[in-house]
Amino acid sequence: MPLILSESDVRSILTMPIAMEAVENCFRRLADGAATTQPRRRLRFGEKGFLHYMAAADSAAGCLGMKLYTTSPQGARFLVPLFRTDTGEAVAFIEGNYLGQIRTGAATGVGTKYMARDDAKTLGIIGTGLQARTQLEAALLARKFELVRAFGRDKDRCEQFAKEMSEKFAITVTPVDSAKDAVSGADVLITMTNSMKPVVDGKWLSPGIHINAAGSNFAQKAELDAKSVLWSDVIAVDSIEQAKMEAGDLIQAFEGDDSRWESVRELSQIIAGKVEGRKDPKEITLFKSVGIAEEDVATAARVYEIAREKGLGRDVPMWQE
Repeated sequence: MPLILSESDVRSILTMPIAMEAVENCFRRLADGAATTQPRRRLRFGEKGFLHYMAAADSAAGCLGMKLYTTSPQGARFLVPLFRTDTGEAVAFIEGNYLGQIRTGAATGVGTKYMARDDAKTLGIIGTGLQARTQLEAALLARKFELVRAFGRDKDRCEQFAKEMSEKFAITVTPVDSAKDAVSGADVLITMTNSMKPVVDGKWLSPGIHINAAGSNFAQKAELDAKSVLWSDVIAVDSIEQAKMEAGDLIQAFEGDDSRWESVRELSQIIAGKVEGRKDPKEITLFKSVGIAEEDVATAARVYEIAREKGLGRDVPMWQE
């Protein structure tokens, strides 16, 4: 019988270290061909609603599944159904809001682990909403930062974010007055905004910076200006196929020149050592994350395993004669 796991079940199970391990391992399986992933598709309903769906199969994890979610003016609702790869049997239906927040941060953490300088000490973050919290948490697991500078358009929310994160992670998080202040001198930068237009000017970037651009997965949106992209020595994505559809930062910077995609690498290939990542401490590196289904399926599979071990969730009889 499939297991139903609620948001509260997932929250009681999933930690950032668990998610980062699951995401890193899933990238290795993607590089080896043991996992496959299909890009997100979107179906419009009503005037402002979308059904989003994306699928992956992971033979090593023994699961295949999808992330399904709707977005509308009334909010977003996420579901991850899991099936066995050997029999096709449904094993779990998992509420996926918190799971998605954690795995989105985990991807940034893994990107930072493999692309940022080892001696990175200063982190800049633009965007101080809900997703920014897991972005910061994952980055702090990847590197030993000494200072975090945060900028958000809502000054009060930015100050509250800085206060809460400083207390939670025992690190100095300083609210700053502009995006430029967050970027200037940073060794690592995270952008997690819903901005339609760039919030980062390439002229602000210091040699050796690593950028995680994680806030946009629409071709019409870009958090980075063209200079930030074109001046990057190493550009990695979680899926080139999906990035060509959704990575507005790259799509807009490349301006229809398909040859520029030839230099873009997949993070899975860097992790597996099949292509080079950072070669020099002065290089500017960029991980453009659009979020792929295999990250969700691999993380959900791990949550399911732990839930079974702990006896969590609720079995529901389905497809029984």
